[in-house]
Amino acid sequence: MEKVKIMIDGLEIEVEKGTTVLEAAKEVGIHIPTLCYLKNVNEPSSCRACVVEVGPRLIASCTLKAEDGMNIKTNTKKVREARKTVVELILSDHKRECTSCLRNEKCELQSLANNLNIRELRFEGERTRAEIDYSSPAIVRDIEKCILCGRCIATCSNVQTVNAIGFINRGFGTIVGPSFDKPLADSVCINCGQCILACPVGALYEHENINDIWREIENPDKLVVVQTAPAVRVALGEEFGLPIGTRVTGKMVAALRKIGFDKVFDTDFAADLTIMEEGTELIKRLETGENLPLMTSCCPGWVKFVEHNFPNMLENLSTCKSPHEMEGALIKSYFAKRMNVDPKNIVVVSIMPCTAKKFESQREELSNQQMQDVDYVLTTRELAQMIKEAGIDFVNLKDEEFDNPFGEATGAGVIFGATGGVAEAALRTVFELVAGKDLDTVDFNAVRGIEGIKEATIELPNGAVINTAVINGLGNARKVMELIQKGEKNYQFIEVMACPGGCINGGGQPIVDKETRENIDVKIARSKAIYDEDKSLPIRKSHKNPYIKKIYDEFLGEPNSHLSHQLLHTNYVAREKF
Repeated sequence: MEKVKIMIDGLEIEVEKGTTVLEAAKEVGIHIPTLCYLKNVNEPSSCRACVVEVGPRLIASCTLKAEDGMNIKTNTKKVREARKTVVELILSDHKRECTSCLRNEKCELQSLANNLNIRELRFEGERTRAEIDYSSPAIVRDIEKCILCGRCIATCSNVQTVNAIGFINRGFGTIVGPSFDKPLADSVCINCGQCILACPVGALYEHENINDIWREIENPDKLVVVQTAPAVRVALGEEFGLPIGTRVTGKMVAALRKIGFDKVFDTDFAADLTIMEEGTELIKRLETGENLPLMTSCCPGWVKFVEHNFPNMLENLSTCKSPHEMEGALIKSYFAKRMNVDPKNIVVVSIMPCTAKKFESQREELSNQQMQDVDYVLTTRELAQMIKEAGIDFVNLKDEEFDNPFGEATGAGVIFGATGGVAEAALRTVFELVAGKDLDTVDFNAVRGIEGIKEATIELPNGAVINTAVINGLGNARKVMELIQKGEKNYQFIEVMACPGGCINGGGQPIVDKETRENIDVKIARSKAIYDEDKSLPIRKSHKNPYIKKIYDEFLGEPNSHLSHQLLHTNYVAREKF
């Protein structure tokens, strides 16, 4: 690669041609503040917080390419004053409710203003006035806090290819929202929440249910049962200062009991159940050749994406409910009967890394005899807030074990939290059910990793071949779906997770600032913790779980039975594209 020599603050350095000044400065430890910039996602150089002095001009460093002989100054009076003015102007049109804002102390605008020593504002603009959009059960929009950085739009359009939001109007009337300024619930939004992770301020956040949960816990007539997804346990600790990727399973269980939940269950058990149902479904489809490829249905964001964009392939989606919905159905049937409790008096709360699960829990197709399987969904962030609100010293909690209503889960259930985990768990079971013997190794490394699209070919003992695609991020999913429809790709099994990296990077996970994300691959760190837990468990195959066998013997009969379909399966609906 061709190199160029430049001067940054009197320091001569050599960088590859095409490197931006922002990247070059970072290489030598010089910090340049940014706001609208999001590496590889959003680089519009619109906010101008990253300006540097090049000769007589101030230029945005995030898109300025280093050129041979360039002399750059990042810390002059002219630069500092320009940056402060930019941030003051942004603040002049901003709804400044910092102490009551969900992003307080995790807001990039707040942090930047503090770093620039802004203590008073010289300007006061006519703030944009708008009602908060609470229409979506998953995501809330507060337009008055939006700084028009465009990071949410770039994430929704370029990464996810959902195109639910964009810039509306012009000049001082510009806002961010769905087409024709419709409520978010009336758009093609798939509720993945990646826009929340991209937003530098509090303009986007999850539809909070914390007060609902406190009310249910305080009701003596209700049995409040909580279940937790595998991705939560490898991210929750970050909210309490623990390193990214720290497993806090035992502390999480202890905290949930202290909060006041009557029973604390592990969603991983239902993940094993999902594999039994979905694996059996796959075997039957391979035998008949109908509705292939089978596409996983664990991710509600992905399911809604198909409903909007590829309704002609709805029959390819597995009919299985997602694991937490399956567990909710079992809690209100099998568990309720065993405990001699009226299901109407049971409140099921799911702790999920995902905002789309909030939407999913309210889908009419998922109701069980006019009763929701899951009553409330909390994100990882909401759980952390409840722990703090309860005054619990999370870091120093002693580990506790899950309650055991159905039995223990396996490593196969745990890896659902990482991209490729559902496919690997399914392949472990499908292979052995067909072969009638144990696998030599249970690790399907071909489907692991955070690459956007992974392919693997699995040969079964009966001669059948499973061409598998594992996809994370809906932009990648769209590419594969279009290739399938053109007849250029042929698969038998497809796993899709809407969020890049899978559930470990779900829209309900802890907010990680962009500087940390550029230095640490959050997806890899959290995934490692997931696979470490898988390795530590004595049983790593869903069909080997004795408690799974027990629930079929005592209650469900067999995978894909009439009762299984009644409780554990669902259907989907075609939705308008615009």
